[in-house]
Amino acid sequence: MTYPSPHLSRRQLLAASAAVVVAFSAASCTQSPSPTPAPTPGGHRPSPSDPWRPVAHLTAGKNWLNDPNGLVYHDGIYHAFYQYNPHGNSWGNMSWGHSTSKDLVHWEQQPVAMEASPEEEIFSGCIVMDTNNASGLGSAENPPMVALYTSAYGKNGALPQGAQAQSIAYSLDSGATWQKYQGNPVLNLAPTNNNFRDPKVTWYEPGRYWVMTTVVADAQVVKMFKSTDLLRWEFLSDFSGVGAQGGLWEVPELVQMDVEGSTARKWVMLLSINPGGIAGGSGMQYFVGEFDGTRFTPENAAAADAPLEESQWLDHGADYYAANSISGAPGDKPVLLGWMGNWDYAQDVPTTPWRGSMAVPRELTLVRGGKRFELRSAIAGAAKETLERSGEVKSKNLTVGSSLQDLGPDFAARSQLIELEMDLASANEAGLILRRSSDGNAGHRISYAPETRTVRVDRSQAGTSNFSEKFSPFHEVKLQSSGNDRAVRLTILLDASSVEVFIGSGEAVISDTFFPEWDNTGSSAFSTEGDTDFLVTSRTL
Repeated sequence: MTYPSPHLSRRQLLAASAAVVVAFSAASCTQSPSPTPAPTPGGHRPSPSDPWRPVAHLTAGKNWLNDPNGLVYHDGIYHAFYQYNPHGNSWGNMSWGHSTSKDLVHWEQQPVAMEASPEEEIFSGCIVMDTNNASGLGSAENPPMVALYTSAYGKNGALPQGAQAQSIAYSLDSGATWQKYQGNPVLNLAPTNNNFRDPKVTWYEPGRYWVMTTVVADAQVVKMFKSTDLLRWEFLSDFSGVGAQGGLWEVPELVQMDVEGSTARKWVMLLSINPGGIAGGSGMQYFVGEFDGTRFTPENAAAADAPLEESQWLDHGADYYAANSISGAPGDKPVLLGWMGNWDYAQDVPTTPWRGSMAVPRELTLVRGGKRFELRSAIAGAAKETLERSGEVKSKNLTVGSSLQDLGPDFAARSQLIELEMDLASANEAGLILRRSSDGNAGHRISYAPETRTVRVDRSQAGTSNFSEKFSPFHEVKLQSSGNDRAVRLTILLDASSVEVFIGSGEAVISDTFFPEWDNTGSSAFSTEGDTDFLVTSRTL
């Protein structure tokens, strides 16, 4: 859970955290039930009055959302809880919003799960199914859904104003209603700390206990604890001192993964940082190593003072943050949901009456790379299957020589799933321009340059950007040599106001938001200083 002004000093951050938890409007301080958005069906369609509303991504019907929180799959339903402001379109009054889905694409907004009060805001956390009722909060016949979350205390709270600690709530009706545990907080630091947050729980089978990862955000420390009942927690160890250090560390998660093509297993630490990400502002790094039940030991991790390029990044775009896995999701790979935002400008983006969306859910694969273990990313299976059923397949096979060629009406869409294969026979750069204007002056440019093996996503001419000086114009990633560096394959999810570009077999991803004109729906292929063979396949969403 990030504050909206992450560039402050530690002293300013502490003061801000103390002030923000009591900065409620008169309306939000009332004890009467808050206005709750009516359930909103998934698959919102954008319109000229709401031109940037995505079709295939989770948004709230109205108001602000950011980090995904309790992510859980239960009885055939995916539940996404998230940081939500019930009373406005900017960060504040932090509560848990709630949406549900059967396919990870179409989402239905539910009533607010847990709402902020003057005494306590509900910051980030997680949910697990306590199937054996180890907590005693349910019964054997009706085990509880248990949420662990960060309490950010205000005036007259259980801890001093500004303090953060970990608390519990539970549901006995599949997440519809929640009751806070009377013994909250269940985990606190001594002395109390104003940046101790973001609990995420993993089951550690050899020890038969849960492991919780949390952060002391401004100290760049992940703190780990264990519990057999989710109520009483024992300190295990700290993880720190490696990787990018340029901002707050947030939303850590420790997950065990199979190594593709072998019987080996490794542990992966996912970790968000803000600012200090590879694309500027917010970003997500990861570490691969061993966990012995007490301590996580990374292998071949970048040193704390190393260039950012030496760290391992889950995404090389500007808009992917705070992702964590869906507890109990089907399959044998972690399925992540992340916030498609960047604290450099998230509060300024020009959408209304909503602000903020989630990225497409993605699944992770762990592979043995040339120098170290690496993660690969793909659109999660359930989401990919749904997207691939969304519309008729349109394909075009063409060669473009030192020019730009319009792809025609079959590829003129505000939202589409594109599979692109390019063989740059003699060109020095080639790619697509999406959401292109009729006069050709505007468009979102996605390109590959074989000499440097660089994929670039350029939003500098893609739409309005004057809302923030920090809305960076382009982002890129240099690929490892594949033996045929003149060919590249991309999966592109374009959805009204965002692109997510999955490169090759998921070696890298670039996720960016942008804000095009409503009438800009064209698509073109281009090649510079030589020929490029294109195979473009699209489904309109």
